[in-house]
Amino acid sequence: MKRLFLLSLFGTLSIILAACGSNELENTLGWEVQPFEATTQDGESFSTKDLEGKVWLANFIFTSCETICPPMTRNMAKIQDQLKEEGIEAEIVSFSVDPTVDTPDVLKKFGKEHGADFSNWTFVTEYTQEEIRVFAEESFKTMAVKTEGNDQVTHGSSFYLVGTEGQVLKKYKGDVDVPYDQIVEDTKIANQ
Repeated sequence: MKRLFLLSLFGTLSIILAACGSNELENTLGWEVQPFEATTQDGESFSTKDLEGKVWLANFIFTSCETICPPMTRNMAKIQDQLKEEGIEAEIVSFSVDPTVDTPDVLKKFGKEHGADFSNWTFVTEYTQEEIRVFAEESFKTMAVKTEGNDQVTHGSSFYLVGTEGQVLKKYKGDVDVPYDQIVEDTKIANQ
């Protein structure tokens, strides 16, 4: 009887200790975010320097998108709300993949229409199409390709969690079946 009790106690303690030790993100991607310079929805300069030492979420959108960008932006707004409710600090950066069309004013209007709170969410533009293509590919392992004569841009639909060291830690679905609670929890862990 005593042995059974001790085994049960040991098992319970093992589970509790395992749960305590899981305050670390597992299977992180470790992709280095390359330096970038851009302009915000308010017409201000913005670069990787503004994100140094911060946890941030990123995605790629464009305002004339006829498919996934509006719902992705609303999904990110929902994450932003959840982060605020939980008191978790994180910046959000939405990179325009159509910089010739997406001026700061156009991005600001788009963000407002889809529920963005600009206090910690920055929409960026004013780099070249080639610069955003290379940046998306090198930093986030995703595409951002606009073919000539087409007003739509082929790009990824993921959300990315970037840690304080400027590395992409996690990648999540951003268009459908978004793992909201997982993103919030991972962001909390990345802040520790």
